[in-house]
Amino acid sequence: MLDIKFLRENPELVKENIKNKFQDNKIPLVDEVIELDAKSRATQKEADSLRAEKNTISKQIGAFMAKGMKDEAEELKQKVAQNAKRLAELEVAEPVLQEKIKKIMMTIPNIIDASVPIGKNDEENVEVERFGEPVIPDFEIPYHSEIMEHLNGLDLDSARKVAGNGFYYLMGDIARLHSAVISYARDFMIDRGFTYCVPPFMIRSDVVTGVMSFDEMDAMMYKIEGEDLYLIGTSEHSMIGKFIDTMIPEQELPYSLTSYSPCFRKEKGAHGIEERGVYRIHQFEKQEMIVICKPEESMDWFHKLWRNTVDLFRSLDIPVRTIECCSGDLADLKVKSYDVEAWSPRQKKYFEVGSCSNLGDAQARRLKIKVRGEDGKKYLAHTLNNTVVAPPRMLIAFLENNLNADGSVNIPEVLRPYMGGKDRIQ
Repeated sequence: MLDIKFLRENPELVKENIKNKFQDNKIPLVDEVIELDAKSRATQKEADSLRAEKNTISKQIGAFMAKGMKDEAEELKQKVAQNAKRLAELEVAEPVLQEKIKKIMMTIPNIIDASVPIGKNDEENVEVERFGEPVIPDFEIPYHSEIMEHLNGLDLDSARKVAGNGFYYLMGDIARLHSAVISYARDFMIDRGFTYCVPPFMIRSDVVTGVMSFDEMDAMMYKIEGEDLYLIGTSEHSMIGKFIDTMIPEQELPYSLTSYSPCFRKEKGAHGIEERGVYRIHQFEKQEMIVICKPEESMDWFHKLWRNTVDLFRSLDIPVRTIECCSGDLADLKVKSYDVEAWSPRQKKYFEVGSCSNLGDAQARRLKIKVRGEDGKKYLAHTLNNTVVAPPRMLIAFLENNLNADGSVNIPEVLRPYMGGKDRIQ
């Protein structure tokens, strides 16, 4: 969410940013919120004036009564009564105007970084860099669910009976591999100086609206019926929420945390064949990383975060590339975002396995995450998040890139301690 003062002073810049995100329908909201803001400030100014006048008149009434000037005092009392009626009207109007302003401000997109490429949608995202050499083996690679089923590691039919489409049973060595990847990712991030955390898996509505846009919320979140609780779509939600309404001493920054959680997502809409199996599902597990830092450090952290994911995938012998999200593909709160994509030998192309985002002070403004500088001045923190690893989608890349012609799967050396020393699944 933008600072209302910034919008008030830079309306054309905000409108141009909206155009760059191809959300022209929101352009009129800028003038609307400026008008509401002017009314709100005028209302507040009049209310403050009436309150001050009431104090002044009260003293005058006391002075008149002390001198026996009852008629003059009575006249002032009538004015106080009139002012009180008007003040009551203003006090009703003030929160209504503020709520309207907040509702609109929550839908106006954050100002994107100047380096973000301008484009309408993900088809115009830009490749940044490749890491590792993509390999296409001289044998046919089956669909990922077939690989898992061949290794007695996946049961979609039973899951469909129990929970419906979009769920799965992982079993045996595939289930163990899933846990091994999560455990390895946890230790990988701890070794890089991040503090490990297991957060709440449900959050309240004020945290939900603090960490994401309304469109994202509707498309992703499951609500607990009858309670002010939502199942998290990623641990970033509750990890950023951890700092709601806090004043952080500047010397404590940055906070760099890595968190484990299950994730729950609606995943609305129909998807193609390559997104079936366990690619796009309602429930999965994930290792995440988040950073709370000073504004001037956020872009440096952004590049550190996506590099962590690249390094982890390369340690597992999986070629990857980074893609910069264009303006139209950025969620409204994001300033800049990279997707990390893994190589799929089966599809002979890359596919998304993680996303790294710099949200500037947008989440901090909504959640009131403030920093007290050493000079005593207060300012909003910057927040960032990135996927460390999210199996089972990551398992698709792992299995395809480590598959042998006989159907067995090689286990990279770094994972073997988490697999009981095994160097192969067969």
